[in-house]
Amino acid sequence: MTRSELLIAPSVLSADFGRLAEAVQQVEAAGADWIHVDVMDGHFVPNLTVGPPMVEALRKVTKLPLDVHLMMTNPDSFIEEFAEAGANYLTVHVEACPHLHRTVQSIKERHVKAGVTLNPATSATTLEEILPEADLILIMSVNPGFGGQSFIETSFQKIARVRHMIDQAKSRALLEVDGGVNLENASRVVKAGADVLVAGSAIFNSADFAQTIHQLRTSSQTVTV
Repeated sequence: MTRSELLIAPSVLSADFGRLAEAVQQVEAAGADWIHVDVMDGHFVPNLTVGPPMVEALRKVTKLPLDVHLMMTNPDSFIEEFAEAGANYLTVHVEACPHLHRTVQSIKERHVKAGVTLNPATSATTLEEILPEADLILIMSVNPGFGGQSFIETSFQKIARVRHMIDQAKSRALLEVDGGVNLENASRVVKAGADVLVAGSAIFNSADFAQTIHQLRTSSQTVTV
């Protein structure tokens, strides 16, 4: 089968928060497909970032889908707030959700796409039971908490395993990869099976957003599997 066109999701974690609306509008104009928003609670991961008010503010300045990644110990308590704020995707961690099916269902009941993500040390096998319900699977290729980290090399094998699982299950879930994705490794990430690339510093630290997004997309041409 031929996978759909590669999607590029700039992560605002690496943007200038003092000019965030402008930065989001710039990457939208530069050809981004989604806007990736990392929500960190200072407990599940060692950092604090944004909450529903920021998502609501971003919703007002972009037409792109908001891909909201909940790096939180208690995501269930905030699903309704983020849905109402305008999230198009809400992604939760296997490690933080003892009743994952219930959490995914809660997201979908609010007419939001449900994503499930794994930390680098979490086995891909933990996805088996939830694959039929998920709209998105996110593979973390760094330990979450901070932008600008280096890609963990063993993530390529994990991406390939999850790609195989998705295809075998005939799931429609998109496979997203987040962490250390850049122009040097993007083609390998796509070859391993990614449908969506999250890129933060690779885009926002570049001199030309449009050129970088174009290079990510063209250095990672859609592959036949």
